[in-house]
Amino acid sequence: MLVEKFDKAKLKNELTPLQYEVCINKGTERPFTGEYWDNHALGVYDCVVCGQALFSSKTKFESGTGWPSFWEPLQKGSVVEKVDRTTGSSLTSAQRIVR
Repeated sequence: MLVEKFDKAKLKNELTPLQYEVCINKGTERPFTGEYWDNHALGVYDCVVCGQALFSSKTKFESGTGWPSFWEPLQKGSVVEKVDRTTGSSLTSAQRIVR
């Protein structure tokens, strides 16, 4: 399991409230509202906390969920895949563990 330790007080000052909620408290954006769900620019998606490259736009696809969806990470083991049923449907979310 990927566990990285960061100063949460420092992160609270560096991240937006939404970024902090998603990254630290395992929150989520409302579907179809986030900055990246409908983004079609070519490039790499990095972790906002640690800067690690996580996904390529080449593996992004339209899942119909309203959240950015990728069929694989850039590097195997760079994210933890977890089934998430909190949205009312069964989704697999990719997470990095921040403590």
